[in-house]
Amino acid sequence: MNLLSPLISKLARLRSWQIDNWKNYPVLAQRAVLQDLVTAGQYTVFGKKHHLSKLFTVKHFKEHVPIQEYADLLPYIERMLHGEPNVLWNSPVHWFAKSSGTTSEKSKFIPVSEESLQYNHYKASKDILTNYYKNFPSSNLLAGKGLVVGGSHQVSKLEDDIQYGDLSAVLIQNSPFWGQWIRTPELSIALMDDWENKIEMLAQTTSQENVTSLAGVPTWTLLLLKRILEIRQKETIREVWPNLELYFTGGVSFVPYKEQFDKIIGAPINYIEIYNASEGFFAGQTHPDEEGMTLFTEHGIFYEFMPVEEYYGSKRTVGLREVELGKQYAIVITTSGGLWRYLVGDTIRFTSLNPYRIKVSGRLKHYINAFGEELIIDNADHAIARACEVTHAKVSDYTAAPVYFSDNSNGAHEWLIEFDQPPDSLQAFTVALDDALKSVNSDYEAKRYKDIALRLPIVHALPKGVFAEWLASKNKMGGQHKIPRLSNDRDFLESIKKLSGIT
Repeated sequence: MNLLSPLISKLARLRSWQIDNWKNYPVLAQRAVLQDLVTAGQYTVFGKKHHLSKLFTVKHFKEHVPIQEYADLLPYIERMLHGEPNVLWNSPVHWFAKSSGTTSEKSKFIPVSEESLQYNHYKASKDILTNYYKNFPSSNLLAGKGLVVGGSHQVSKLEDDIQYGDLSAVLIQNSPFWGQWIRTPELSIALMDDWENKIEMLAQTTSQENVTSLAGVPTWTLLLLKRILEIRQKETIREVWPNLELYFTGGVSFVPYKEQFDKIIGAPINYIEIYNASEGFFAGQTHPDEEGMTLFTEHGIFYEFMPVEEYYGSKRTVGLREVELGKQYAIVITTSGGLWRYLVGDTIRFTSLNPYRIKVSGRLKHYINAFGEELIIDNADHAIARACEVTHAKVSDYTAAPVYFSDNSNGAHEWLIEFDQPPDSLQAFTVALDDALKSVNSDYEAKRYKDIALRLPIVHALPKGVFAEWLASKNKMGGQHKIPRLSNDRDFLESIKKLSGIT
């Protein structure tokens, strides 16, 4: 056992009672968070416009502050980007997280205040670590280095003291000095812009380190691990990093990737899912065996939950007391970075109400519902995983879109899939995918009945590297950038088909 382990375990136990407090009394924790946010926000341009100083209940708050999407807050954010103070938040905001986004070509700039760094991102990270040591008190996690496969950083040219970058870069640049001791690689490599060279530098330098944990989007992490095996001429990552024990995953579902990670690592490790976005650190697994991630209710964010059917209606939201298991909600947040009743765009469902645990099920605008089938990413990920199991395939990434009715045929879903290991038969994979979709989505099953509305899916196997090439063409390589899994129109799919030469 490493000498640090007993000390860290003791500190974790001291923090555990505080974690238990907000887990046991989440509604009270949320009321206190909202009170603090409104108290601070009343002095801002936004707060004065919406009379935050006169709002004393959640009901009044919801009545006077409308739901905000990015376009609604953009005029305020543009003022902040030029250095104007007290616009959305009452303390200076010098950093912005540049969100990659997959719903448009334009980036979003999310304000990151000192409060959101300290009391949300870093506090949540500490609580994840606390829970890990509580569950694994003899862990040697901090005896080695943590490798984060993050994004890149660049300095805004608008004002000298206004900077922006991917979330990972913002966190790295603002982390305490001791954070540099437990992280790899060195800062100059971690913040490289050129993703292809960055992967190579990451592989060359970190393959010689004592790496005990990994964090990053699965697709880019796998790419790095494969390159490391080539450099070290090893069969498994365990031969390179014998003390590796933990992988933090997030951004996309880990379901289609777990088998690939198990194989390439070559020995059992723990997988912890976290929900850390540019807008905030929302949730994380407290134990690898739990279904869903515990919602962080005392970490500077007030949550509301919009039933997805309300998005095109009244936009009604509910609080924690009113949520239901299994129901799809769009997550709405108010944060210490100045996002007021902000619609993140992700959809979630609750897997537990005591404590409150959630799973990310997709995006409000990333779904297929061209024929009333209401296919969401959660359905698609599970169906892909099942089809892989049946046909001994491994999928590295995919996207899908509808094929609309024509004079000669009814509708279908068209899938573009990059296989890390091709299936025994693409036709068998297609049938297995279709069967799995029917089993997890009754609306899809109804539309597939006798091929009346939907026929068998159309599946194309793409050459390896096409998705990465497409992301590069959109200047979206690396970090949190990812392929849009589902779309209700064919724009993404047609663009990728053209690049790959599929007619």
